[in-house]
Amino acid sequence: LLQKRAAKAENSAAKLRQENAQLQAELRHSRLEKEELRAGQAGLAAAKQNAEAALQQLLRVTASSRASIRQLLSGAESLQLVADLLKSIDRISEVSEDG
Repeated sequence: LLQKRAAKAENSAAKLRQENAQLQAELRHSRLEKEELRAGQAGLAAAKQNAEAALQQLLRVTASSRASIRQLLSGAESLQLVADLLKSIDRISEVSEDG
């Protein structure tokens, strides 16, 4: 009877050791997953920060481009006025030569 109890206790202890080893392995695996998730979150945060910086740069470039386009249009209008003035001077000189 004592041998049966001892064998049963030994079996239970072996099963508990096996279960403990399995749980320890699962715990290590869970810790690794947790670390990987943290690293992934850090990478995501860095990517979001880079995207925000790129967006701000894009907005600055867009504003600068708009200002340059306005200057070009203003310059084109000024050149058109000069061209019209030169045409009218040319017409006046033609009339003067004919008259």
